[in-house]
Amino acid sequence: MTKPLNILFITADQWRGDCLSSRGHPVVKTPHLDALAADGVLFQNHYANAVPCAPSRASLHTGLYLQNHRACTNGTPLDARHTNWALEAKKIGYDPILIGYTDTANDPRGLQDDSPWLKTYEGPLPGIRPIAMMGTWPGPWADYLREKGYPLPDDLRQTCGLREEGPDYEHGRATPKPLIYPAEDNDTAYQVTRCIDYMDETAKAGQPFIAHLSLLRPHPPWVASEPYASMYDPASLPGYTRADTVEAEAEIHPWLAHQLDNQLYRAPENDKKQRRMKAVYYGLMSEVDNELGRLITFLKESGQYDNTLIIFTSDHGEQMGDHWLLGKCGYFDGSYHIPLIIRDPRANTTRGTRVEAFTENVDIMPTMLSAIGVNVPPQCDGQSLDPFLASGTTPKRWRTEAHWEFDFRDPSDDKAERALGLTLHQCSMNVIRSEKYKYVHFTNMAPLFFDLEKDPGEQVNCANDPAYLSLVLEFAQKLLSWRMMHDEAMLTHVTLTDDGPVERAASRY
Repeated sequence: MTKPLNILFITADQWRGDCLSSRGHPVVKTPHLDALAADGVLFQNHYANAVPCAPSRASLHTGLYLQNHRACTNGTPLDARHTNWALEAKKIGYDPILIGYTDTANDPRGLQDDSPWLKTYEGPLPGIRPIAMMGTWPGPWADYLREKGYPLPDDLRQTCGLREEGPDYEHGRATPKPLIYPAEDNDTAYQVTRCIDYMDETAKAGQPFIAHLSLLRPHPPWVASEPYASMYDPASLPGYTRADTVEAEAEIHPWLAHQLDNQLYRAPENDKKQRRMKAVYYGLMSEVDNELGRLITFLKESGQYDNTLIIFTSDHGEQMGDHWLLGKCGYFDGSYHIPLIIRDPRANTTRGTRVEAFTENVDIMPTMLSAIGVNVPPQCDGQSLDPFLASGTTPKRWRTEAHWEFDFRDPSDDKAERALGLTLHQCSMNVIRSEKYKYVHFTNMAPLFFDLEKDPGEQVNCANDPAYLSLVLEFAQKLLSWRMMHDEAMLTHVTLTDDGPVERAASRY
C-alpha cells in the first residue's frame, strides 16, 4: 500500500525572485535552496498575484485572483464562501497545521461579537490548525525567549527588531547592528525547530502531514542575528534600478509621484542606511536558507524526504531602494517576481530542471491538491504545475503572460483619493507582463507601457509613443480578455436540466 504523500509548504515573506545564488545573484548565497532546486524544479518566472501580504496570501491559499477573492488589502475580510487548500485537504483526512501566519482577515459575518479575530487581519486561514501562531504578536516565540531568560521589549511587537545599544552602520559602526538574540534562538530557528518537532511526532505516529511553515524573514524589521548581520558588506553591494533622482522617478506617472511622496515607502536618502538595510535583507535570506537546510536534513535522516512534496515560495518581493521605494507596491517586478522551488519525490525525470514559462501563486493550491488526489475546485483561477514536475513539458494552452493586481485603497484614509482625484473604488491597477512588454492599466488614470527588452528598468513610458500604439491596444485587449476569462466561476460549469444538475468542468486556457 502506497503511503499518503506529505506536503511541506514553506513561504519566506518578502523574498525577491532574483535572490538565489542558483539564479546567479551577485551577492546573496543560498546553498541549501540551490541544492533543493537541483533535486527538484526551479520556476524562474514565478509571480505573486497581489500585494501586500493579505491579498497576496489570499491568492496563494485560495487559487483566486484578487478580482475574485476581493481581499483587497491588509484587513479586508476574506469571504468565507471561498474554499482553500486546507479545507479541501481536511475532506480526505489530512490535518493541515500552521507554524507562522496566513494574514487572513476572517469574515466577520461568521464571528461572535467578542471574537478576537475581529480586531486583526492576522487571523488563521479557515481549516488550518495553528500550532505556533506567529505574526505581529510573536506569542509562542516570546514565551520561549522568556523561559530562557532573554530580555523582551515592553511591546512584544518589537521583539524581532530588538537590537544592541549604540550607533548603527550609518552612524559609524563597522557592521550592521545585530539582533540581541543568538541565531539558534531567534524567530526563524524557533519556527523551524517547531516544524521539525511536529514532523517527528507525525512520523512516529505513522500519520501523513500537511504543514505550512510561514516564516517572517526576510520581511522587516531588517535586523539579523550574528553571523548574518555582518555576513554581507554594505559598501560592496550592487546598486539600484532607478532614475537619478526621486523627482525624475516621480515624473513617470502620477501614482508613482504619490507613492514617493509617502515617507513610509520612500527609500532613505542616507545611502549608508539603505545599504545597511539591503545587506541585512540578504543576511536574513542566508539565515532562512541555513535553517531550511537543517529542516531538509531532518527529513532525510528521518526517512520522510522521499515521501514529502516540498514547496518553497514567497508572498511577494521587495523594492529595496529600486525606483526609490521600500516595501511592495505598484507594478514593479521587484515587488511581484518571487522564487518558486518544488521538489516532488515522485518526479525522477525532471530533477534539476528550470521552467521558463510564467507561473503564478494561484497555481500553488491546484498543485498541492492534485498531488494528494483531491479534485481542484472550479473556483481556482490557477492550474496545477504537475506537467512541469512530472514530465518537464509546458501544456499547449499554458499562459504566455503573468498577471497581477494592486489595490491601493484605504478605507481608513482617503489620502490617495484626494491626491489623485479618485474614488475609493478607483484606487486600483492591473498589470499584464509578457517576456518583452508590460502594460499597466489604472482604473481612472493614464496607462503605462514598457518595452522590457529595451528598457528593463521601466524608466520610459511608451503608452503615448506612436510606434507602440498598436502594442498598447493589443495588451489592453489581452488584459480585458484575461479578466473576462477569469471572472468568478464558482457555478458556471453547472446547469440545471430536466434530469437534474449537469456539470462539465473545463480549463481556463
